[in-house]
Amino acid sequence: MASDPYVQRTVDAVWRMEAAKIVATLTAAVGDVSFAEDMAAEALVDALTQWPERGVPRNPGAWLTTVAKRKAIDHWRRSDNLDAKYAVLARELETVTDSAWDPDRIDDDVLRLVFMAAHPSLPRESQIALTLRLVGGLTTDEIAAAFLVPKATVAQRIVRAKKALTGVPFDIPDRSDHPQRLSAVLSVIYLVFNEGYSASSGDRWIRDELCSEALRLGRVLAALLPDEAEVAGLLALMEFQSSRLGARTRADGTPILLEDQDRTRWDRAAIGRGVAALRRASEILQRTEIGWGWYTLQAALAECHVVAPTAADTDWARIVSLYDALRRLAPSPVVEVNRAVAVAMADPAAGPAAALRLIDDIRGLEGSYLVPSVRAELLSRMGRHADAAGEFDRAAQLADNEAERKVLQDKALRARNG
Repeated sequence: MASDPYVQRTVDAVWRMEAAKIVATLTAAVGDVSFAEDMAAEALVDALTQWPERGVPRNPGAWLTTVAKRKAIDHWRRSDNLDAKYAVLARELETVTDSAWDPDRIDDDVLRLVFMAAHPSLPRESQIALTLRLVGGLTTDEIAAAFLVPKATVAQRIVRAKKALTGVPFDIPDRSDHPQRLSAVLSVIYLVFNEGYSASSGDRWIRDELCSEALRLGRVLAALLPDEAEVAGLLALMEFQSSRLGARTRADGTPILLEDQDRTRWDRAAIGRGVAALRRASEILQRTEIGWGWYTLQAALAECHVVAPTAADTDWARIVSLYDALRRLAPSPVVEVNRAVAVAMADPAAGPAAALRLIDDIRGLEGSYLVPSVRAELLSRMGRHADAAGEFDRAAQLADNEAERKVLQDKALRARNG
């Protein structure tokens, strides 16, 4: 039955992991991203009805792709539109077999899908929203949370973007067009990774499949554009952050904060890859005499944490200076909050009070749990436990993620107990 929980979980997992590749493969075949997504969704419905009775296929990604392509053919047949598209699709159906489908390999089709969604004719917000939907597999709610805008606004952006892309060639643009689209492409990958690293809503704090998808896209992009410092910088940032994934939650899924993590559980291979990518970015910057960018600076910040043997050994003074550089490059209230935290950590005695003054001057994060949660931490460090408890309560009320809300509630309780 379609309500079988095992099948439902399997279908959900397959869709999270394979959606981008399925839609990209279909788009390459049918030439219409909106139609491709519709056919993929119909195939998903078939999986929900057929797999409980027949069992989950050995290669579910290939099954979904083949079913979606057959649905496209049926659609054209009903429309009496048996033109060249039908012949091309029919030939491709013969090539998509279980053995040919490799879920761990991302062809250029997925990257083409990213570049297509980042088409210059689309507003930047639509570029990112559409790619998060098609490539990242995020729901409209999750995208709205990432953008801090209403769900209806995101839905409208996606609909308009897909309509605007009708007839756009499904291909990676010439290198001369890369700078135009690269900023949006990097933003997409960055936001997909961030949603996986700290989920904005739901009951899971970490969505590993999104982090993995963003990392794979980052590696493909780095191979395609080896002389782009920001591409290497973003890859370094994601490698550093992903190195800590296994140590960020307990067995029950509750979060473990950075200072409390068992650093022996950090993935040293990922850290090594991050160091190599950041070194490559630095070499490109030196060769081209271009200043450090948004992603390379964030990668340098992340490196400060992952190379420190213990939390006490973290070079907080360097972190403050890196946030100063970020403020000059791209000022934002989130950067200001993170810089304030670094100020507090750099000077355990006077830092928390100085950081609290900085936090109270920040504007632009009204309605976010971030400011009250940081204020609470600073108040705790200053011994003002009752005030801290109230701020933790306020932050918990504003948090959309269940795991994060529980952590904040626990901190409020501990603060009340002194």
